[in-house]
Amino acid sequence: MNNAFKIAVLGPIPKDLIVTYKGKTIKKYGCVLYPVVALSTLMGEGAQVIPVSHVRKKDLKPIRKTLSPFPHVDLSHIRSDADQGDVISLKYVDQNKRLEKQTGFMNPIVPNDVADILDAEAFVFVPVTDFEVSLNTLKFLKAKSSGVVIFDAHGPTNACSRYGQRLLKFWIDRDLWLPYIDILKMNLEEAACSWFKKEYDSAKMQEEDELPMDELPKFAKHCLKRGVKAVYITLDEYGCAVYFNDAAGNLQEHFVKRIQVNQVVDTTGCGDSFAGGLAYGYLRTGDFVKACYYGNAMGAQRCTSGDLAVYKPLPETEKQIIKAYGAL
Repeated sequence: MNNAFKIAVLGPIPKDLIVTYKGKTIKKYGCVLYPVVALSTLMGEGAQVIPVSHVRKKDLKPIRKTLSPFPHVDLSHIRSDADQGDVISLKYVDQNKRLEKQTGFMNPIVPNDVADILDAEAFVFVPVTDFEVSLNTLKFLKAKSSGVVIFDAHGPTNACSRYGQRLLKFWIDRDLWLPYIDILKMNLEEAACSWFKKEYDSAKMQEEDELPMDELPKFAKHCLKRGVKAVYITLDEYGCAVYFNDAAGNLQEHFVKRIQVNQVVDTTGCGDSFAGGLAYGYLRTGDFVKACYYGNAMGAQRCTSGDLAVYKPLPETEKQIIKAYGAL
């Protein structure tokens, strides 16, 4: 099977200030870096991983230095022309829940940012806030490229107030985006922001933190009818729910258990790592369920350390997958 793909990873490279649930303070760059390094570790000779991002001028050199030890990474699409980049603080209240504040904002990724990489086999979008990726960019890719578009719904379900608070929001224009997404990935909280009523009774309106499990197939059907090929909803310690239509057009639902780890150190970047592994797994196998194995493996590896170089090369990763799932 092929181990040398050309994959673009699009989104912010924020300067993160992280306080872990154990009270440890970490300062580092994040988001796009996680799937980029995961992919660079998995892929072999001839591969190309292209981070596409806008950053502050003062961050450009240290970001490039951070990525320089990793093979197959093309740094030419990390740009600082506008001198704008994300700056985010994250305070974890437990392993998965966190309080967020954003004080810096990248300029959006637009069609011109991807015009010279249309031959990529996959485009992995990992926005964290709703302004970072233009819908026109996805439309442009759908019209001009045959690459698979993997899209993380973390971006369109999060907004930033003028005081810097990062807030969950409904993805109201969801159906404008779905026809341009091949693989949609999110967690239960983001799913609750993506599957909403047409109108609410303000007196009875109640915030629901996570989408109930019995609503997941209904939401998935809605997305698949509008052009999405597969929907992945991560379930924290319960793994991931995978939805797609079979050759006869019937909805398939698979629950893929998580890969166990001995100790959770830092969950920042687990979702981004999952997206990178998912893209690689799908290109390698062409199978939506097996692709999830690679996503789960990258997410599991990510949470075991605060070190960026935590990911295992392909042979070790596939041993980890076979141990967890029995086969590939």
